[in-house]
Amino acid sequence: MDEIGDCINYHMIGHLQTNKVKNIIHRVCLFHSLDRMSLAKELNKRARMNNITVDALIQVNISGEETKFGLSVEEVLPFIENLHEFEYLNIKGLMTMAPHVQDEKILRSVFRGLFNLKEDIQNRNYDNVSMDYLSMGMSNDYEIAIEEGSNMIRVGTSIFGDRNY
Repeated sequence: MDEIGDCINYHMIGHLQTNKVKNIIHRVCLFHSLDRMSLAKELNKRARMNNITVDALIQVNISGEETKFGLSVEEVLPFIENLHEFEYLNIKGLMTMAPHVQDEKILRSVFRGLFNLKEDIQNRNYDNVSMDYLSMGMSNDYEIAIEEGSNMIRVGTSIFGDRNY
């Protein structure tokens, strides 16, 4: 960010610790992984302090994998309903990561489940909640995700190659 500057829009993808929010709140245009109330509170607090609004996607662990972050499908509506007082936080959609499997039926089921949840939320007309983005699909499954309604994909591996851990 220091080298490139503000000529692009930065997105925060991945799990975000609440104590790191203060370092990036003013540099990121979309947070992809809102997955708990403590993070929502911190984003709203820091946004208020900086006199900005923050856009975020709610991360949903639709497959129920224990190794993934995110709210369960059953937690999403109550979570959204508890955000009504957060005037500096705008929910712009949902994000999920499908299991890393080759079974197209499983992938479609996960992506279709998130699409259906998005439709349900959209029909409820919550304040400060829009379903502009449905972020699902990565380098290995983005084509299926797009077929199931995704309008935002994450294909870093296809662009940059495998991560070097």
